[in-house]
This record gives sequence, structure tokens and C-alpha cells, in this order.
Amino acid sequence: MKTPTTSLILAATIFSITAQAAVRLPALVSDNMVLQAEAKTNVWGWADPQEKVTVIFADKKGEATAGADGKWSVRLADLKAGTAGDLTIAGTNTIALKNVIVGEVWVASGQSNMEFIVSGAMNKDAEIAAANFPQIRMFTVRKAAKDAPQDDCVGKWEVAAPDVAGHFSAVGYFFARHLHEKLKQPVGVIHTSWGGTPAEHWTPSPVMAADPDFKPQVENWSKIVAAYPEAKAAWDKTMAEWKAAAEAAKTAGMPEPKKPGNPPRGGDPFGGPGCLYNGMIAPVLPYTIQGAIWYQGESNASAAMLYRKLFPTMIMSWRRAWSTAGLSGSEQPDFPFLFVQLANFKPRFDQPTESQWAELREAQLMTLELPHTGMAVAIDVGDDADIHPKNKQEVGRRLALSAESTVYFQDQEYSGPIIGGAQAEEGKIRLSFRNAEGMKSSDGGPIKGFAIAGEDRVFKWAEVEIQGDHVLVSSKEVPAPVSVRYAWADNPACNLINAAGLPASPFRTDDWKAK
Repeated sequence: MKTPTTSLILAATIFSITAQAAVRLPALVSDNMVLQAEAKTNVWGWADPQEKVTVIFADKKGEATAGADGKWSVRLADLKAGTAGDLTIAGTNTIALKNVIVGEVWVASGQSNMEFIVSGAMNKDAEIAAANFPQIRMFTVRKAAKDAPQDDCVGKWEVAAPDVAGHFSAVGYFFARHLHEKLKQPVGVIHTSWGGTPAEHWTPSPVMAADPDFKPQVENWSKIVAAYPEAKAAWDKTMAEWKAAAEAAKTAGMPEPKKPGNPPRGGDPFGGPGCLYNGMIAPVLPYTIQGAIWYQGESNASAAMLYRKLFPTMIMSWRRAWSTAGLSGSEQPDFPFLFVQLANFKPRFDQPTESQWAELREAQLMTLELPHTGMAVAIDVGDDADIHPKNKQEVGRRLALSAESTVYFQDQEYSGPIIGGAQAEEGKIRLSFRNAEGMKSSDGGPIKGFAIAGEDRVFKWAEVEIQGDHVLVSSKEVPAPVSVRYAWADNPACNLINAAGLPASPFRTDDWKAK
């Protein structure tokens, strides 16, 4: 006869074996998920080594055997957009995922302007009330900085509805809504962003360490981590002394002494190169996606020259990781990567000026040299006094225009005028543009925002004449011009658009360093 203790031990042993054998899924493979259409769509998870796993969805069936590490992966090929229903995963146990649908899947990442939610956007009440789109879903990855790549994250798929849409990424949601309405297909967005973060946090640390231009940042972080215990002990001592002094001052009726600054960095992974790639991109790599949208750059504006290389490096590292990861679902080595150029912000100056934000926009413009990239210009939808402009609808629309035209082959204009070349011409400079059909001013007045300079590098506002897809720039104050700049300021007064109403990108024809 078994004693109660023996029975409990036996039950616990059976439970342990069962739990170990059970198929387990990552957070992204869950109810309400959107599977990428017309691809070898990946479904993955974990089980006991050598456990057989079967995945069934609609008329598709796939089987796999878990490897020695417990990982398994099944591809469901050629799923048709709009297909919906339950997805069943069976091994030792069976899991039924509800309300799964097939459509277009995009990753939305960056810093605070991507994190910015619908409830803070323009016309927020009306937008939230109208957010009834059963075929639009968003998965928001919980913030997580890690010192090594993770294979799972925290979050859940949510169907767009008034009770949840308020906390969706505004840019991600408006992008998805425009795509959905244009393509008449379901759209899923995996939102993974963190406000105030530089591109270094989103770039794999090994990639940075392998490049001489970025290696010093990796080494510097290692030094910060190594020095942390001593620095933290010193900070704790200073805080204890301050608390005692503050209490004494309060008792004596005297002003409180100045409080010490923030604790030293290095006690957790946040701040290190690759920390957000590890915690918030690596877990998404196995998911089959169509492409990515990105809104970031403010935190790198003070190092725009380095961003010229860092931003393309980050993009290429993502593409490489998606195509080479062991469980990657992507079939595209260069999946589409669309990004937002920094919006106008800060006080406006009456005279031409230097600008770190303009230099960062230039670095973003240069990134278009990478294949399968697109840029939404936002130089006209910013806010003088708020780094988080509320018109996220237009930003999402412009990103969607780029996707619809370059990825889904819709016949429409998707970009504002982009500088193509410059040539001196009898005291004037002739500029050629791409995406330039119907160039004009946005307000019906004279074209504003062009400045011209000679060898003295002193810029003067210029007169502008539009000639088809060319612009002729001149100034009586600059008889022998050598350089032109357009919208070259933190918050420029500029108004050049094309027939589609899309604004021209800021640019310069020189490479002069700021004085």
C-alpha cells in the first residue's frame, strides 16, 4: 500500500515528465496571430528531443521532429491571404490556437515616435472609436534589454478594436490600416520599440565589435560593466550620506542639499550595444515577415556622420539574421526596410544655419542607396515644441505608400522629390530630381527653403525657378555659387512638393563640416 508521501512523489514525477514532454510555443505563436501569405510560413516551438510535432491549418499540414535542443519548426507553404480559422499543433499534447488569419506581416521598430500610441495621436477619440478592424492585429513586444540573444519574448496578439487600439503603436496602426484598406488583405504588425534608444542598442554587438568604427563603443561598455561594482558602492555611500544630510537639514529647517545624480550604468544590460536586439529583435527572427518599418534617429543626431554607416549596418544585420537564423521564416535576404526621416522640430531661424538634425536626415537619405529601402519624409508634419508630433496618421500613410508601390506594385507616387544631381550654370545651379512630377509649392506661394553659397561658404536665401523635373537656384548675393542646401535646419521653412503632395527631402550638395 502506497503511503500519501509516496503517492505525492509519484504524481509529481508523472507531472514533471508530462510537463517536460509537452509542446511549448513562443509568445508570438498564439491566438489571433497573422501568418504571412504566399510564403513558406514558419511555425515553431519546443518539445522533447525526437518528439514528433504536427501542425495543421486550413488545408495545410506540416510535420517535424524536435532536435537534440528541443527545437522544432514547420513551414506552411503558399497560404492564401484571408484564410482564417484555428491552427492545431500536436505532439504529446495538443494546442489549438484560435482566430488565426493569413495576411501581410510587418515589424515596426525604433524609438519613442514608433512607441507613441494611438491615444496620444491627433483626433485620438475619433480614431479609437473607429478602430474596428478584425483583420488588423498587433503584437507589442514587452521591453527587454538582454546581454545575449533571447529565443522568446513577452506579449500577445490583439485584434484592432476600440477597447485595445488606444495602446497600439500609432505609426504601426495607421500604416497597417492604410495597407489593409488598399490591399483588402489582413495585416499584422509586430511592434517592438523603446523610446530614447540609439541605433547601437538595436544592432548586434558582434557586428559592431567586428567593425573598427564601432568597436570602441563595445569596448567602452565592457569597461563600464567591469567598473560597475566599485562605482555602485561609491554611489550607495554618497546616497547614504545625502539621505543623512537631507534629514538633518529638514530637522534644522534648512534647504535640502542637492541630490546625487543617477546611479552608474552597467548593473543591467540596458545601455550596451545590441541589448535591445538581443531582447526584442532576436525573439522575432523565426517569424515570417514581409518587411520592417522604422522610426528612429533623434538619439543619434549628435553623431550623424557615424549614423551614415551605423544605420545601414543595422539594417543589413537584421536582414542577415532573418535569412540565416536557424528557425528563420524569411525567404528574402533583403526584405523591404522602410523608415521615417526625422520630422521638423525646435525653434525656427530666419537665416540659413547649421543643424545636427539636418545632418542626421542626410544620413537617412543616403541610406536609400541600400536595395529595397524606402523613406517617408516628415519635414512638414512635425511640431516646433514637441519632439513627438501628433500627426502620426500622415506618417503611417507615407510609409504605406512606399510599401504599396515598391512591395505590392501599386501604380502610384510614393515619394516626394529626391535630389538627383547638381550642375553650375552661368551664376546659377541647376538641380535635377527624382519623383518630381508636378513640382510646386505646398501653399501656392514662392518656393522656400533653398539657400546658396559660394566658395566663402556663406549661405544666402535663393530664388527658385521650377523647370519640369529641374530646379534652377540663384541669388544676386552669390554671383559664383558652388553649393545648394534645401530645408537645412532643425525646423526649416520649406514648401517644395510634387503633384502627389509629398514633400521634398532635405539635402545639400556640399560636404562641408559645420563651423
